[in-house]
Amino acid sequence: MRDYPTTDTDFQERYLYDACPLCGAEDFAHVLVGDCSKHDVYDKRLSPEIHWHQCKSCAHVFTEGYFTDDACAILFGKTHEHQRVGTNIEANRSISARMIDRVLPHASAGRWMDVGFGNASLLFTAKEYGFHPIGLDLRCDNVEKLQQLGYEAYCQDLLTLDLDAPCQVISLMDVLEHVPYPGKFLQAVVNLLDDGGVCFLSMPNTEQILWDVWTAQNINPYWGEIEHYHNFSRTRLYALLEEHGLKPVRYGVSERYRACMEVVAVKI
Repeated sequence: MRDYPTTDTDFQERYLYDACPLCGAEDFAHVLVGDCSKHDVYDKRLSPEIHWHQCKSCAHVFTEGYFTDDACAILFGKTHEHQRVGTNIEANRSISARMIDRVLPHASAGRWMDVGFGNASLLFTAKEYGFHPIGLDLRCDNVEKLQQLGYEAYCQDLLTLDLDAPCQVISLMDVLEHVPYPGKFLQAVVNLLDDGGVCFLSMPNTEQILWDVWTAQNINPYWGEIEHYHNFSRTRLYALLEEHGLKPVRYGVSERYRACMEVVAVKI
């Protein structure tokens, strides 16, 4: 276990991966060290470095490990301003509407659950389009605020969630790169989706020119993204979706964050 900057001798920051978290291969190589000390939610009790590895079998890129509950408590003690319910509601409405337009050819009504809903703009706009919105987030103050607005919302891990009816849409907007084992997470999504339902995802895409240029210039912000465990390529994401019964049917460029992709996938 790597030494981390804390005065608590019992504090463990990360559980280390002993195999690729996607394919399970045990042969992986060190890629680089990222600096997360300038991240908005960085805390000096945590390491300022992120060590990235790449699987020699499936080429997936991931951190050396994922945060323990104690470390997560430190991280979730802070919330980005743009992740607070209702932030910049007018501008975000227009962005959310264009996102929903990508889903409409495949689902136009029913239950739409947004996992890690943040400012809740996508849910507000999905309701406007006629969907029944459901919010899921680990920041309980955000969940409480959304409930106060009359929305169905849960402060719970998706892996333990049990709904009384399936969803027609589940959105994971910049979520999958935050979870320790994305395959297990996607399987939980599939279990909660109706037949023919839609999984709508966004995340940074390593397989495009911005990523290469930023990395070459040592200015790629995602190598220092403290809350991320994974950097996905489009190719690896598509393969993972198909492994779990989700067929990608549309690719797009995200307007929410820099260098990100948006993918619509249908349960088959």
